Amino acid sequence: MKVLISGGGTGGHVFPAIAIADAIKKAMPGADFLFVGAMGKLEMEKVPKAGYSIEGLWISGFQRKLTVRNLLVPFKLAASLIKARRLVRRFTPDVAVGVGGYASGPTLEMACRMGVPALIQEQNSYAGVTNRLLGSKVSKVCVAFEGMERYFPAEKIVFTGNPVRDAIRSSHASREEGIAHFQLDAGKRTILVFGGSLGARSMNEAMALQTELLAKTPDVQVIWQSGSLYIDRFRDCDTAKLTNVKIMPFIDRMDLAYAAADAIVGRAGAITISELCLVGKPVVLIPSPNVAEDHQTKNAMALVEKNAAVLVKDGEAGESIIRKPLEILKDRNWAESLGKNILLLARPNAAEDIAKQVIILANLKV
Repeated sequence: MKVLISGGGTGGHVFPAIAIADAIKKAMPGADFLFVGAMGKLEMEKVPKAGYSIEGLWISGFQRKLTVRNLLVPFKLAASLIKARRLVRRFTPDVAVGVGGYASGPTLEMACRMGVPALIQEQNSYAGVTNRLLGSKVSKVCVAFEGMERYFPAEKIVFTGNPVRDAIRSSHASREEGIAHFQLDAGKRTILVFGGSLGARSMNEAMALQTELLAKTPDVQVIWQSGSLYIDRFRDCDTAKLTNVKIMPFIDRMDLAYAAADAIVGRAGAITISELCLVGKPVVLIPSPNVAEDHQTKNAMALVEKNAAVLVKDGEAGESIIRKPLEILKDRNWAESLGKNILLLARPNAAEDIAKQVIILANLKV
């Protein structure tokens, strides 16, 4: 079986794509894979590291602000369609999978035109432009949120959830292991604050304002992931110097950070939310305002409406980034309810469920 997988641009697209490939390979050990990504993007580094071949397209999207680079977009699209057609013809896939991102559009478009059964996976509660355009052409659409009939034909939708990294899904780490790993005090409640691997500027600026509050709350400790872009700016701020605050640029063992935490504060990216559902802890979501169509707020609201998370607006982070999780931890019933409700939304077998749909489509190829 030959599987063509396309998309990327961010970790939220790349890592699910790899997880889907891994699940297919586990079910079909003889499967052959070809990834197609955008040149210069994250997938061109991460996919080969995961052991898969990848080809790059010269493709990018329109910039929101007026820029000369927008003039190149039509030429990039034409070149990418031509190369995508050549790749499909050469690889002769039995099935094509799109995970969103710039490269997914031309690749899935040409695969569909050439009669290859295709599936797309939409991670967010607000469907991206590429996936919306492809929705009418593909055979199946795997989604992670309810109500996606707004964007895709209902008969094509399969509710699978989002694949998450195996280190989180299969983790059996205890709170004690997490506390020991980060050299924390087992007698204190722990708040984990993170804004992604690169960091979130507004969340870091909000944390820098928490010196007085955290100094007055010595029975609480904070793991603060600033992100690699911001560590030099914030490592010497007054909040970071507090004895009950541990700042770090990046957390390699997120499974242990989740295990150590009594409450978690983070962005509302689709994959982050999928991980947090598996963790089952009280969560405060601060959606990034710097994303297309404000989709992180829509992701967060899907949980808030089920009493499975608390939302704090980005502009209110300075006031609430620590105050809100403290309020939750002081109310045991509220904390337990949030943890129980978010756990009900977990989809631990998402990668396997998507892989099953891919295999079914591959077997339909004439």
